[in-house]
Amino acid sequence: MCKNMAENNDTDIVMEDENRPSVLVQMCNEDKVATGPPLDVPLTVTAQQLQLLCNSILENEEETPYAFYINETEILSDLQSIIEKENISTEGTIQIIYLPQAVFKVRAVTRCTSSIEGHAEAVLSVKFSPNGGYLASGSGDTTVRFWDLSTETPHYTCKSHRHWVLCIEWSPDGRTLASGCKNGQVCLWDPKSGKQIGKTLTGHKQWITHLCWAPLHLDGTCRKLASSSKDTTIRIWDTNTCQCSIILSSHLQSVTCIRWSGEDLIYSASQDRTIKVWRPNDGVLCRTLQGHGHWVNVLALSTDYVMRTGAFEPSTATVVAKENSNSAAQLQKEALKRYNIVKGNTGERMVSGSDDFTLFLWNPSTEKKPIARMTGHQALVNDVKFSPDARLIASASFDKSIKLWNAKSGKFIVSLRGHVNSVYQLAWSADSRLLVSGSGDSTLKVWDTHKNKLLLDLPGHADEVYAVDWSTDGQRVASGGKDRVLKIWRK
Repeated sequence: MCKNMAENNDTDIVMEDENRPSVLVQMCNEDKVATGPPLDVPLTVTAQQLQLLCNSILENEEETPYAFYINETEILSDLQSIIEKENISTEGTIQIIYLPQAVFKVRAVTRCTSSIEGHAEAVLSVKFSPNGGYLASGSGDTTVRFWDLSTETPHYTCKSHRHWVLCIEWSPDGRTLASGCKNGQVCLWDPKSGKQIGKTLTGHKQWITHLCWAPLHLDGTCRKLASSSKDTTIRIWDTNTCQCSIILSSHLQSVTCIRWSGEDLIYSASQDRTIKVWRPNDGVLCRTLQGHGHWVNVLALSTDYVMRTGAFEPSTATVVAKENSNSAAQLQKEALKRYNIVKGNTGERMVSGSDDFTLFLWNPSTEKKPIARMTGHQALVNDVKFSPDARLIASASFDKSIKLWNAKSGKFIVSLRGHVNSVYQLAWSADSRLLVSGSGDSTLKVWDTHKNKLLLDLPGHADEVYAVDWSTDGQRVASGGKDRVLKIWRK
């Protein structure tokens, strides 16, 4: 059908060769829509040669990297090995799904470049700003700290909280940091000066469990912030006036996690074993998602990463709208464009993790019934994250393992084992190829999620690692924990 796919050195693929067994394949995109006619290829065709073929069929001006799958199994070597492994018949046409990969590659961090002391108690949260330019941490010593990334030294110490700072969250434009404490108070900080913005947001009667901002593509001014609390309520704040605009109350026990959806819904998980879907504009409860048999600990959205980065494009490490013209409207427009690409035709999906050792995959904006129930963990699920390209889900558990799942179907892929204590937190690299985990065994580990193996072991902390984050520009990993030290890791 097509005699020569490429004319490049030893990557030539001759379609018709009487001496080699061949098979008929159909290239399809991730929606399983056929691209071009079926092709007769040798069984020995490699992933690298399929790469050339795919770029040729799609007539890409610049070569785009692709991953190729048959029956959700990636072709890592040649076609024949997958056919034998999956016991696929070669009589008919074999469907090969091609998925575009990030055009840039994040290199794994390999060494600790700084161990920065300063916090007087355990570091409970660590977060890079949306463009990777700032780093903030929250601690049991009641302070929020900003760190200078150029010198990797302490920058500002922010004092206003009177109890442990349990969570911090950057606004999607990177201009404000919100922090919540065990006293039920929320403070806003300016990373450029380290000073508090406005007055302290008060109203919650028990400690703050989670914070989230309205996505940039919905709110270009970044003035809406939601907070959840052990007092069973969620409050939505106007950060310009420092007033609470709406209180969402229907949960019967502590609200453990909230997510502000790109479709302008708020999802809340609770110890009452339910997940609730709210309209933030008028506070209406849309539906309740049930299925978990114990506390729901954590939620993640397939669009979390693109909403976190807003108008910042990790592949070029620049804000898409230039600094000299980055009006709120322009940033909002660019953020919407990036969001729609990641959301795609499948829509926004959500995964929930629970003390019942299971995860559920949901299509929460439209359906009450879960897409899949994901089982396999032997202890409570502590953290769960979609990869930036929304194709994989990683879950961390007290059973010392990390599991990878297919983000569309919820199908189990692999268990990543290496930690010898509970895994507390996960962070993806911007290109979706690497994953870093922090554990109670005092180490960080870097995993290759394409080859499904441990890449690097990063010891150095003197005690449990509670918090870890990978900067969106791919340059650094930051970690903190019980030893009160903030560590910065680089390649």
